[in-house]
Amino acid sequence: MERPATAEGEAVAVATAIPQAPSDDKRWRIVETRMRRLGQRPDALIEVLHAAQEAFGYLDTDTLEYVGRSLGVPLSKVYGVATFYSIFTLKPRGEHACVVCTGTACYINGAGGIVAAVRRDLGVRPGETTPDGKLSLLTARCLGSCSLAPAMILDGEVQGKLTAEAVVTRLEAL
Repeated sequence: MERPATAEGEAVAVATAIPQAPSDDKRWRIVETRMRRLGQRPDALIEVLHAAQEAFGYLDTDTLEYVGRSLGVPLSKVYGVATFYSIFTLKPRGEHACVVCTGTACYINGAGGIVAAVRRDLGVRPGETTPDGKLSLLTARCLGSCSLAPAMILDGEVQGKLTAEAVVTRLEAL
């Protein structure tokens, strides 16, 4: 709560109202609880964005605006953080998520061929979701699984020593 001085020099309490959630969806309670626990401070931005994405699956414009207003962070900064970190997505993801590592070890061992094969055979590019909403293809600079190169994370499970054909077959089976 701020206490600016009036012309007469006396302090006046100014209440800073928490903005209303974009909808009455119960998942907003999760996000609001996280913001309260973190003290509604601007430095809680990344953690609050994680909570929002976990609750809704992605970060839409309404979410970014609400989080920014609630934490006192300009929308440009909220958007900058949400687009800088590859963990955040601004579009709904598919039912299944495939993250192909494109770090040096994986790339040298065939990650480029895996991405190209998925694009060719399943018609989805990195950062996109298939039209039926079944699969999102993502890439990451490093998964930390270099000994398994080339590696990917499919629905949260790390898989390695892959070939393009095996990956396409596995994804088609989904």
